Amino acid sequence: MAAQERSPHEPLLLPPEKDDDMEAQLLIPRRDSAGTTCFSRSCLNLSNVISGIGMLSVPYALSQGGWLSLALFAAVGAVCYYTGGLIDRCMRADDSVRGYPDIGHLAFGPRGRRAIGGVMCVELYLVAISFLILEGDNLDKLFPGARLGLAAGYHVEGKELFVLVAAAVILPTTWLKDLSVLAYVSAVGLVSSAALTASLAWAAIAEAQKGSNLKGGGGSALLNLSGLPTSLSLFFVCFSGHGVFPTVYSSMKKKKDFPKVLLISSVLCSLNYALTAVLGYLLYGADVQPQVTLNLPTGKTYTKVAILTTLINPLAKYALVIQPIVEAIEAKLPLAKRGMTSRVLINTAIVVSTVVAASTLPFFGVIMSFIGSSLNVSVAVLFPCLSYLKIYSPGGGVRRFEFAVIIGVLVLGACVAVVGTYNSLHQIIASF
Repeated sequence: MAAQERSPHEPLLLPPEKDDDMEAQLLIPRRDSAGTTCFSRSCLNLSNVISGIGMLSVPYALSQGGWLSLALFAAVGAVCYYTGGLIDRCMRADDSVRGYPDIGHLAFGPRGRRAIGGVMCVELYLVAISFLILEGDNLDKLFPGARLGLAAGYHVEGKELFVLVAAAVILPTTWLKDLSVLAYVSAVGLVSSAALTASLAWAAIAEAQKGSNLKGGGGSALLNLSGLPTSLSLFFVCFSGHGVFPTVYSSMKKKKDFPKVLLISSVLCSLNYALTAVLGYLLYGADVQPQVTLNLPTGKTYTKVAILTTLINPLAKYALVIQPIVEAIEAKLPLAKRGMTSRVLINTAIVVSTVVAASTLPFFGVIMSFIGSSLNVSVAVLFPCLSYLKIYSPGGGVRRFEFAVIIGVLVLGACVAVVGTYNSLHQIIASF
């Protein structure tokens, strides 16, 4: 591959290793056509990726760390926004880069592709499982005792029944390949996130009118050092989705606008997260649950609104989350076998497998903590920094100050990953 003229932030193109030319041609296809998604729809898609089920756990994260952990929340948001910008620069380094694994290949060769792609797919797969767990738990609470009789005397009930119902609703949305169409689904997800925050505000106003004291007032902790690992892990869950950033980037008509899309989406989602965290902690203090909707009193209108919107969000986001997994599997297929039929079969297989996993993994809060501390820190912090340094450093495109900042981010990410993973694994073991 011939070198191109470049600015200080545009590296020489890295050729594939000779022994892997065939693999490189198969796994890194060229962009045959421009994206179809406009600026506004790209904002909807990216905002829907960032604003997810972390919304439910952010009040619990604040209660674990105390009020001063809001500073950590802001720091995590800033770090994840910065690394999102690094992903954008890596995407612009070579026209052949279409997904996150392609960045790994450009930086580290086939081994980098396999490592980054593998961790990213595991992270997104666990997130997809957590969506179905969330659906099953909340629908079971909303409709307790539900049961469906099957043939030969078999029946499905409770959480397992509602996991199946949710999967049946989600499945058709996974067959949509055009992200400009998925933007309409994303809009529904964003409305549901805003509605959840509005429901908590409604609950706070209702409590204030009754003269009740807010539990997150003067008696709440300013800083809880023992809870900071859990708090940090869950904050990283809030800003998960970096594995899908390249998919959104590749779908855009004007890819040079991605930094603007990233900024708008990050700011809006951060404000909504912060407001939700403060409202939830003010209302319930140290008693706030890992899913804040479980704290809301039954029978209230705002409780029903909160639960319904909680159920809509995963339905709207599932298809976007598994897109990179589907693309990674499709890339393994011969060109002659790629098409709508293979895509439908792959998506259906993924949905079925996540249904089986969601029916056997009940630990929603622990899974979220593990995803945030290990997998999401790797995908959102460690891999973007390492890939950017590898791609741009050989040509002297990384300035000293920028290099120092990236090293600092890497050290922070590594510490959070080690401490948070140990903490979450300890919780998983204790749950059995």
